[in-house]
Amino acid sequence: MTALWTSFLVVALAEMGDKTQLIALALAARFQRAWTVMLGILIATTLNHALAATAGVWVARRLPPAALAWALAVGFIAFGIWTLRPDEAPETSAPARWGPLLTTVVVFFLAEMGDKTQLATVALGARFVSAAWVTAGSTLGMLAADGAVVFGGSYLARLVSPVTLRRIAAALFLILGVVALAGALRLS
Repeated sequence: MTALWTSFLVVALAEMGDKTQLIALALAARFQRAWTVMLGILIATTLNHALAATAGVWVARRLPPAALAWALAVGFIAFGIWTLRPDEAPETSAPARWGPLLTTVVVFFLAEMGDKTQLATVALGARFVSAAWVTAGSTLGMLAADGAVVFGGSYLARLVSPVTLRRIAAALFLILGVVALAGALRLS
């Protein structure tokens, strides 16, 4: 359960102000079908994060514990620093003839490739060696963060600043990095 809740919290906070969250907002505004856009996000994120978490588990099973601990420490600290930098939304240029569901799945899946939330999911999969729990937690985190903009839009931005949310996410990554660093030092 720790893997589920940690993955949820890390990804939900890291997604705030991320390019895929901005894409979710743009798709919701473009199609005016919030539930269809959310279904597309669910499908794309589940596929993408299942691949990422599985890759993390695969790496964790092949690296010596000390090397894995160092890689996780460096990775989480790097994600913490990266999270402080705001993203800009790329253009959503998928053809409208695809409809809102397929457009959302394709655009969201591709936008998530190499994104900090996907790479964090790889690291979380390696940390917890649990593709299923990490995929569930990270997908729920994405749905919570993206649902906030799809359904709440600008109202959420008035409640909590994206800068504050980015700082909280960065702090969580840094805490995970320090914990992993302590483990790496113990193993060395």
